[in-house]
Amino acid sequence: MQGEDAELTAAVRAAREGDECAFRTVYRAVHPRLLGYVRTLVPDADAEDIASEAWLQIARDIDRFDGDADRFRGWTARIARNRALDHIRARGRRPVSSPVDDDNELAVLPAGSDTFDEALESIGTGHTMALISRLPRDQAEAVVLRVVVGLDAKGAAQVLGKRPGAVRTAAHRGLRKLAELLDGEEGAGDGVPAPRAGTARSVTEKARRTLRET
Repeated sequence: MQGEDAELTAAVRAAREGDECAFRTVYRAVHPRLLGYVRTLVPDADAEDIASEAWLQIARDIDRFDGDADRFRGWTARIARNRALDHIRARGRRPVSSPVDDDNELAVLPAGSDTFDEALESIGTGHTMALISRLPRDQAEAVVLRVVVGLDAKGAAQVLGKRPGAVRTAAHRGLRKLAELLDGEEGAGDGVPAPRAGTARSVTEKARRTLRET
């Protein structure tokens, strides 16, 4: 365990013992990606409230958590997902989805995915989000959990209630489709800056290497 994961693991352990400074460190490290995941499930206007509810539960139960950074990310993602689904049930509506196909499309990713930073800078955050919104729901959620939240296949599978193999397959398919969509934007007009040659392909290869590590 190195770098960011080691620091997060140490901060989580200290937070479990009641260290408020450590808990703030944990929050700063995890919240942006966790909020991004919540935004794939509920309307953006509700996402901050849902994430706040999740953090209240995290703060309340962290003394009972036992594990490293990876397990913590998965634990917080499950809590956030449950809060989001409770919200959806209470409002009597489905998770956010693309207007093109309400059953097969998932809401867009937020800015901030480390793996896709170069592509975001090249073609514009809003346009990239629109492309990602075209992924089928299972692929989009798998990509969010694997690449944005940073879970391995087992951790993502636990959050989604699926087998790790199914999550790996969905993530790879989603990344391949995203690469095709990004490549299709190279040299495009319509006022959208074209990405540098090979940007989409190289960025997606980084994501694929990340997926192959686990």
